[in-house]
Amino acid sequence: MHLAIIMDGNGRWAQQRKLPRYEGHRAGAKTVRTVTETCAALGIEQLTLYCLSSENWKRPKEELDFLMVLLKDYVIGERETMMKNDIRLSIIGRRSGIPDDVLAEVDRSIELTAKNTGLCLCLAINYGARGEIVDAVREIVRKGIAPESIDEDCITNHLYTVGMPEPDLLIRTAGEYRLSNYLLWQLSYAEFWITETLWPDFDAEHLRQALDDFAKRRRRFGGL
Repeated sequence: MHLAIIMDGNGRWAQQRKLPRYEGHRAGAKTVRTVTETCAALGIEQLTLYCLSSENWKRPKEELDFLMVLLKDYVIGERETMMKNDIRLSIIGRRSGIPDDVLAEVDRSIELTAKNTGLCLCLAINYGARGEIVDAVREIVRKGIAPESIDEDCITNHLYTVGMPEPDLLIRTAGEYRLSNYLLWQLSYAEFWITETLWPDFDAEHLRQALDDFAKRRRRFGGL
């Protein structure tokens, strides 16, 4: 099973408590650990988390700087947990704009966990689905692939997510009902589960509720 999550509500969580926004992101990082460990324990094959969208660069510099520090601290601090839980790390998104020291630590964690065979944890960083499709088209053009050879499989094989299964379930927190430019191609037949719960308050029980609800659904592919 491939579970994709839009982690929304960090800012609102902090605002409700009259805290700086960065405290919401800090609390949200703890939820990432809880959800990741729970998914690993439940035998989920793939977990893809929307960490930073390509549109998020419009946020205040202080907040972005904190997010970069938080990301760096996360990939360093969670290495032991990833190894203990047999988790393999990967990332999708454009690397441009992400500080070199952050990328170096991300790449180090990817390298260290590359041989793990349990949960694949994919972080979408500086990610935008439209940009992903643009990059795929550019790569197809660069390769000189003939127009008549371009089909859905060809495009799929040039996306950032090549080799990954398509998501089965999308969870979005904080009660928002939009995709926010997330995995637009890959989510074509995914089931959606929306909760009003803000991401820092999302816990293992919420995750199990989503998975239980998903298990009761009758999925349809290609039909109404």
